[in-house]
Amino acid sequence: MKTQWRDHDWQLLHGAPCSPALHMALDEAITDEVAAGRRAPTLRVWEWAASAVVIGRFQSLRNEVDPDGAQRHAIEVVRRVTGGGAMFIEPGNTITYSLSAPASLVEGMSFEQSYAFMDAWVLDALRTLGIEAWYQPLNDIASRSGKIAGAAQMRRGKAVLHHVTMAYDIDATKMLEVLRIGREKLSDKATQSAVKRVDPLRSQTGLPREAVIARMVETFRAQHGLHEDQLRADELARAQDLLQDKFATREWTALVP
Repeated sequence: MKTQWRDHDWQLLHGAPCSPALHMALDEAITDEVAAGRRAPTLRVWEWAASAVVIGRFQSLRNEVDPDGAQRHAIEVVRRVTGGGAMFIEPGNTITYSLSAPASLVEGMSFEQSYAFMDAWVLDALRTLGIEAWYQPLNDIASRSGKIAGAAQMRRGKAVLHHVTMAYDIDATKMLEVLRIGREKLSDKATQSAVKRVDPLRSQTGLPREAVIARMVETFRAQHGLHEDQLRADELARAQDLLQDKFATREWTALVP
């Protein structure tokens, strides 16, 4: 039976910085707990302990990442369980959140419908900060100044995982040295265009990253209800097992060479 946001007792997880690979594992572990009914639906706000490139489940590692650039800039490369495109992450320049929810929340919806539905609250939050933001199918949040964020989603058992990475600020030169975005085809003008395509929240709001996150959390709480929570020891242990067996392995990262 389809449910609504307020039918659920939403929990907030916003803890200490984690390694990129552990974040991948936490998404899977927490979503599985929600699917099993052992955890209430959860909004998790990420804090990054290191810079990273996060590639989508089906992307080719060599097509997306320049290994020399990643090594030179000490960028960890990880693969997530959801599809979508590569994301360039720097701890102070990125806002990332996950929603782990019962599948009943998006029952009967197409992926396109569920993307718009799951991100409606954050569009409202951005508008209160003076950004006229909208959902750009299939999985982007955009504004007149350019793309703000990219989303990815996976339905797994009785749960749905929906996560979003937002550009608060960006080192565009470093990004272009680490990601292969058709670089061989980019003239100087096209490179500048690629850089402009992602427009950071810092330039649009003038606010500290923490203030943007606070407004997002406040908006979610006002619309859907939200209670502070902590990661349980068994959840962390499960995530650490997934880290060792899957997300930190070369086999998983190079799953699509």
